[in-house]
Amino acid sequence: MTEHDGKDRSGPGGTVIAVLTYRRGEDLKLVLPRLAAQAQSINTVEGRDLLPVTVLVVDNDPAASALTTVEEFARTLPSGLLTYVHEPKPGIAAARNRALTESSSKDLLVFIDDDEIPSEHWLSQLLDLQRTSGAAAVVGPVISEYEHAPEPWISAGRFFQRRRLATGTPLTVAATNNLLLHLPQIRDMSLEFDERFGLSGGSDTLFTRQLVKRGGAMLWCDEAVVVDRVPAGRLTRDWVLRRALRSGNSAARVRLELERKAGRRLAARGWSLASGVVRVAGGVIQLLAGVVARSQAHRARGLRTAARGLGMATGAVGYIYHEYRRR
Repeated sequence: MTEHDGKDRSGPGGTVIAVLTYRRGEDLKLVLPRLAAQAQSINTVEGRDLLPVTVLVVDNDPAASALTTVEEFARTLPSGLLTYVHEPKPGIAAARNRALTESSSKDLLVFIDDDEIPSEHWLSQLLDLQRTSGAAAVVGPVISEYEHAPEPWISAGRFFQRRRLATGTPLTVAATNNLLLHLPQIRDMSLEFDERFGLSGGSDTLFTRQLVKRGGAMLWCDEAVVVDRVPAGRLTRDWVLRRALRSGNSAARVRLELERKAGRRLAARGWSLASGVVRVAGGVIQLLAGVVARSQAHRARGLRTAARGLGMATGAVGYIYHEYRRR
């Protein structure tokens, strides 16, 4: 297999599973066989109207480090099932937009992270809910598994426990770590990922909020689970607090981007600044209460709340925290 030459071989009406990757060859070796197996399973089912299902790897490493891994695995698969493209422009937003471009003639695009493992019927569950609902987007849950047991501070704060909702629940915002998009609706809305958020994070937040604001339905599918394998490097206080700072910072910036009129932008800026200050104060109070009560949970969550508030306040006044800056 060679790098994709731009020619679309899988025909119209297809479904693409996009894996965006950056220097995670070992993770790709785990996830690609599972994605290929689900694609092949669905492709053999008669009566499916969104076939064929193919897998697309978008390599965001300028050195194209994933190419060899993808080529070696592709040799074991039917022709055309697995495709590789190289997107050297730094930032996950550029990689997400490349996936949109490569899927320009398709009906569905499904995003999954390269360090996640899909449950057995993950793809079928996403497809079935979209088919029955006609939603512009379908979102599934992410469950965390740890490389090693986290320290008590992280466990007490429950920082890697994510939401679970009833299937069919409408959403207003989502990440792309387990997201299906109905591309005809996305194209009608003229949506793409804002590459100004490429190295700061938040382009998926802005994208999904714009989707809902423009009238698209985004629904939860609680059965379509993926497992996020949390590495040791993220099981630290420093990472948790930096992530909280970044999420607050990008949330404030997204709120500003959603407003076009000067008056409304000013109000959004004021709201984010005030909310950030309130969060910082509330987080400090919770932290101090935790010290007095000897509560690890209050100390941990108070510090994280303060970090997110700081991010919101700084984002409101124009500071951009580049969590994914490359050195």
